[in-house]
Amino acid sequence: MEIPSEADVLVIGVGPAGAWAAKRCAELGLKVVAVEKRAEIGSPKRCGEAISKHGMERIGIEPRGPWIIQEISGAIVYSPSGKSIKVDYDGPEGWIVERKLFDKHLASLAAAAGARIFAKTEARGFRRTEGGIVAELIDCCGKKREVAAKIIIAADGVESRVARQFGINTTNKPIDICAGAQYEMGNVKVQPKYIEFFFGNEQTAPGGYTWIFPKGKDTANVGIGIRSPWSKRPAIEYLDEFIAKSPNLKEGSILEVNSGGVPVGGFLEDMVADNLIVVGDASHQVNPIHGGGIPEAAVGGRLAAEVAAEAIREGDLSKKFLKRYDRIWTEERGNKLKKVLKLRMVIESLDDKDLDWLAEYLTGDDLVDFSHSDGLGRLAKILMKKPKLIMLAGKLM
Repeated sequence: MEIPSEADVLVIGVGPAGAWAAKRCAELGLKVVAVEKRAEIGSPKRCGEAISKHGMERIGIEPRGPWIIQEISGAIVYSPSGKSIKVDYDGPEGWIVERKLFDKHLASLAAAAGARIFAKTEARGFRRTEGGIVAELIDCCGKKREVAAKIIIAADGVESRVARQFGINTTNKPIDICAGAQYEMGNVKVQPKYIEFFFGNEQTAPGGYTWIFPKGKDTANVGIGIRSPWSKRPAIEYLDEFIAKSPNLKEGSILEVNSGGVPVGGFLEDMVADNLIVVGDASHQVNPIHGGGIPEAAVGGRLAAEVAAEAIREGDLSKKFLKRYDRIWTEERGNKLKKVLKLRMVIESLDDKDLDWLAEYLTGDDLVDFSHSDGLGRLAKILMKKPKLIMLAGKLM
């Protein structure tokens, strides 16, 4: 199957950001080629596979199909001492998806819209021409192919090489990368309609949290995300210790192992160059407090497509014109994520005793508000009850 030699837009990476960018570009009448270096779209995954109701709405997709594994109607958050805060909803508030099916579904929707998608095809080199960019691609058989495109949308993940080749600094500081490890486990005891989060900087998950996301009555994703300088050992060691101490997990079986880094330090302020827009994990479009990136990636991909179509229509592919992507993204999602980052920086300044104290004052509704960057004033008022936390409270105002 031969890759076209010309396209309006070349999308590099076909995760949620790339797939949604390719889909929207095709819907807007652009000729789209999208390439994915992995042999299978959606695998391996670096994800707990949970998407909230609000997240699904931002993606713009109905939560039905074989990629929906488990409906979620609540959450339980545990403080370091084990105190729990439970959140219940009247109806489904989220879903656990199977990324190997979900990502392919998004890619199939892009293909149905008219995008040409090629798995196991890698972009290795680029050169500028008068009309845009020529990329050298290597297909699944090792054959080299050049594609000329007016705009490249780089959706090649947290390690993005494409952005760096165009002069965009995507480097994450160590403190801004969450090191994650996860097992899909069988023969475990779970609360099927609840996701569970466990906090504790001293032992459980330094600089992050541990989670249990059910994928059925006896199967779950059990994972951890930690950050330096709080963590002193690899994430997998903390995860193994957590499982060994849990009566509901310690007799379980490991069905799949996943690991990787998640950028949680806030999105890039400069996500474009001449003929280039960077989206998804590549531009750090991730919720800083819980590390969820699927909805943010989808929004980023959609907005990139719309700006790309406008740039091609106007005949202006310059960085100056494409900078409107930075502005539109910030207005639609970025400003909220900045508030969430501020909240996370306050929470991570609390020690385990402070977290246990705070848990006495918080309700499930508070936790929901915080995840949406709402209710920060209430949190500030609670922190002001403890003299040593007054300075932290001021950072939320």
